[in-house]
Amino acid sequence: MPLPGRWNAMPTPLQSATLHCARITHKTCWSFVRLTTEDGRTGDGEATLQGREDGLIAAAEQLAPAALRQASLDAPGAFARQHAPRDIEEASVVSALDQALWSLHAQVRGRSLAQVLGIKRAAVPVYANINRRTEQRTPEGFAASAEVAMAAGHVAFKLAPFDEVDPRVCSAGDGVPAMQAGLARVAAVREVIGDDTRLMVDCHWRFDETTARELNEAAAKLGVHWIETPIAETPANIPALVRLRGQCNALGIRQAGLETSTGWGGIRPYCEAGAYDVVMPDVKYMGGLHEVVQTAERCAALGIEVSPHNPSGPICHATSLHVSSALDVFDMLEMQFDESPLFDALVGAPFGEVREGHLEPPSGTGLGVTLQEDVLRSVEDRPMRSWRN
Repeated sequence: MPLPGRWNAMPTPLQSATLHCARITHKTCWSFVRLTTEDGRTGDGEATLQGREDGLIAAAEQLAPAALRQASLDAPGAFARQHAPRDIEEASVVSALDQALWSLHAQVRGRSLAQVLGIKRAAVPVYANINRRTEQRTPEGFAASAEVAMAAGHVAFKLAPFDEVDPRVCSAGDGVPAMQAGLARVAAVREVIGDDTRLMVDCHWRFDETTARELNEAAAKLGVHWIETPIAETPANIPALVRLRGQCNALGIRQAGLETSTGWGGIRPYCEAGAYDVVMPDVKYMGGLHEVVQTAERCAALGIEVSPHNPSGPICHATSLHVSSALDVFDMLEMQFDESPLFDALVGAPFGEVREGHLEPPSGTGLGVTLQEDVLRSVEDRPMRSWRN
């Protein structure tokens, strides 16, 4: 699916750019970029990179002024294509600027982002990530979150249950005992949601290969749909990931990952080696919507499913819904479930209801949602950064 619009040299109508860091909970900070045009339109993008806000600010100091000088609403993707990021902080800022430019591009045309990209599905299949909602990290706490998500219309669920596991524990030979508490949490959720409902488990790179093999055996008995990011995603670990995928597939499980990758170039070696069944590009890190689209197309050619990563704030969520509605090949979209009422408050209204596991993108022009400046100010984690043309 080629993205519309080509580069031209017309002067940009952009007037200013701002970067906002919003404190959501004791463990969560969301970061947003806003572009404002000379006629007062605003386009928002999300750059959330948990715990690395200082790096985002440093990257924005270079990239935001460049966007004001160079970006064109007639060719919104050109800026991202011309500014290949060197690290994930730059990728997050480039991605947020790209989201904002695409939103403005669609607004000027009186259309939604999904309409501009080309709608393939009116409602997007989503799954509930219940992890951050669950403050009580017990089997009962996770089960209660799953029940709330079910009542809200969800039919697929994900949790990250292995709080007690990390690479150091695994290297000491204690990974299997440490993962038992996490398996109890998975079992409690499985009991609540029933045997035929999709259940995914996120490992957050906490395992080594030996311990991950034991996990896969246990997960298969619990009917887990996929195991996500079991071990560190490094080039040196690609052979181990290929072996783990082979084991998963033999057990009837998929292996998913690559949620923090930047561009198709970062994902390609893993896909061509056969490390994953499911790839999880994130619109916040990919370096532009064109990279998400390219990744989906290349993965489809390799027989790999695409399920975008979307565990953060409302602007990433809105953008991900619009992009997911337009991808030619698509599995499901992650949805951050009920972490904070600020998810809706920051955009001034709730998103639509999930119906039988599907959610429509926001209606209206652009992203269909707009950051509320008064709410942003009330939860400011550090002073707003601003730049003018």
